[in-house]
Amino acid sequence: MKLTTLSKILIVLALMVVLFFVFKKYLPKTETADAEAEKIENTENVQTDEAINAINPDAAIKSFEFTPEAPVNGKLKGVVELGAAGFNSFIIRIDKNKNWTLEKAEFGNSLVYDGMATNEDVRNGLKKYISGMLDFGVPGKEIHFVVSSGAKSVPATQMIIDELKKMKYFVNEVTPEKEAQLALKSVLPKGFETNAFVVDIGSGNTKISWMEGNKIIGKETFGAKYYNNNTPDDEVATKVKEISKTVPADKTEYCFIIGGIPFELAKQGREGEERYTVLKNPGEYKAEGAKMKSGLNIYKNIIEGTGCKTFVFDWHANFTIGFLLTL
Repeated sequence: MKLTTLSKILIVLALMVVLFFVFKKYLPKTETADAEAEKIENTENVQTDEAINAINPDAAIKSFEFTPEAPVNGKLKGVVELGAAGFNSFIIRIDKNKNWTLEKAEFGNSLVYDGMATNEDVRNGLKKYISGMLDFGVPGKEIHFVVSSGAKSVPATQMIIDELKKMKYFVNEVTPEKEAQLALKSVLPKGFETNAFVVDIGSGNTKISWMEGNKIIGKETFGAKYYNNNTPDDEVATKVKEISKTVPADKTEYCFIIGGIPFELAKQGREGEERYTVLKNPGEYKAEGAKMKSGLNIYKNIIEGTGCKTFVFDWHANFTIGFLLTL
């Protein structure tokens, strides 16, 4: 049977109607599927970004917010640090619960470490700090003197001790291990005993400490002036990294750091008068001078040895304040 022209036209129209309804039925599903696929892909991208950020070494915090508990009915106490690079003095207000605030700090310069200070330099410097503390209201019996372990190893430091004895003051001498323990008492905030450790980079030595139960573990390595002894950078790097690796992994979420070199680094990034400044990566600082270069070498290898990404400098802490907290 031959199809007429009209029949052919009707068949074509019927096919077009069928195709129209087929497309109408399935096309939205395709678009929905595409949308769902895009949504899943975007979600995966977000999750991937989060995972990358979680392991990104540069994703450490940029600021540290913490407010220590203020002392109640506190009393004034003062301490003079006889360090490897000079005299520093601190006045704190402390209560019976060992809560404290820094009331005053003075940082001086001395040539004792380099063996160029005279008895008169030492005597005048000590009198200045004692007089300043008395004027501030610190009772004479609450003024203390502590010789850092780094300074004690320098022959010229004996000059300081002799002058203080002539002035009827007792000088407290500390070992590197004890100094590390005192630094921790001063700088480690309450509540961070289980996930943080402490570093004190001094001129004569560097101290690393952390809590192990109720016990403070303290260790010593090279100080920022190791170049005075012609010690190679590589030797220092190896030793510092070796000591740093002994810090338990669960204690390396934060490092609270003090000392001369960290002080200089923190000055470059401090915003306002905040108590805590998070240090940048070593490579972001310019090594100006032998001491800074050596200090950055120590800092870099502590990072590599511990894997810690967040180093927090405390503008108020000092190991000698830790000494006052033990009285």
